[in-house]
Amino acid sequence: MNTGTLQISVKKTQQSRLPGLDINNLPFGKVFSDHMFVAEYADGEWKKAEIIPFGDLHLSPASSMMHYGQAIFEGMKCYRADNGEVLLFRPIENQKRLNVSAQRMAMPDVPEEVFMEGLVELLRLDQNWIPTGDGRSLYIRPFLIATDDYIGVKPSDTYKFLIITTPVGAYYDHPLKVKVEKTYFRAVEGGVGFVKASGNYGRSLYPTSLAKKDGYDQLIWTDAREHKYVEESGTMNLMFVIGDTLITPKLGDTILAGITRDSVLTLARDWGMKVEERKISIDEILDAYRAGNLREAFGTGTAATIAHISNIGFEGQDFELPKLTPECFSVRVAKAMDDVRRGRIEDKHGWVYHVC
Repeated sequence: MNTGTLQISVKKTQQSRLPGLDINNLPFGKVFSDHMFVAEYADGEWKKAEIIPFGDLHLSPASSMMHYGQAIFEGMKCYRADNGEVLLFRPIENQKRLNVSAQRMAMPDVPEEVFMEGLVELLRLDQNWIPTGDGRSLYIRPFLIATDDYIGVKPSDTYKFLIITTPVGAYYDHPLKVKVEKTYFRAVEGGVGFVKASGNYGRSLYPTSLAKKDGYDQLIWTDAREHKYVEESGTMNLMFVIGDTLITPKLGDTILAGITRDSVLTLARDWGMKVEERKISIDEILDAYRAGNLREAFGTGTAATIAHISNIGFEGQDFELPKLTPECFSVRVAKAMDDVRRGRIEDKHGWVYHVC
């Protein structure tokens, strides 16, 4: 990993907003750290990398991002280890995935040195914003937007790459009640379901709001062709423990390649657990439930990490899952992931990046 090659100008805030804040008791994603990283793309190259006080952007009303949806993002977290170190979890995977999204959305790659050096310098500057304690972290949002002031359907020639951060607690504070969605769909084959495009999330809001009116926390999205096979849930990949096997939908162009998903599957294989990445239908899941073989269902994602599912709603009927115990796979893997991210146990896979 190359660092120290990017010229970054730094303009510090004149007055930090940190004093007076209860940094260990904040709502998710509503309070932002003092600074942000910004880099600009024009004339075929990245330039003007800087760290400046967090604040509003100046954009033309004709900005391409607002009219044609060239906007992608990543989500990642920074942790304060018990010994005080600042640690990142698999950041290069986020940089790589951002560029997968960029390619599909006809946007320029963000080079590793721009992504990593901007991120590391920002975290070093705002490290006092990283909360301590289990369940708390600094959520990091890198994103890339098109900035041409041109009303015309074409890829933009100019872009901004930004990184902002926000101290957070748990995204979900309770096991989730989810509903199987069979009217609307999240993604279609040949589309952009495998990238973190902003529009993917915008299109999910209305169906999710309908489910919440019925008392559900999130949706289980099914395939657009038959509404038969499960794909994702809200902002998470899905996993099921049926018997002694961990099953998750196979990746494709309708499912995001989750970094937390990959980490959970890696640990499961390390522990000798049977793992299957394949299509899994709602019928198979409910048949396993009725036979008493559906042990666990949960989502994996950066914000939620491991989100346990307590109830699955399907065609007007609710199916309540078994209560969690310390021996459950999802409970054990959640603890193991947290211990790795916070430097408490050996990092056998080289996942942790030491910031300072």
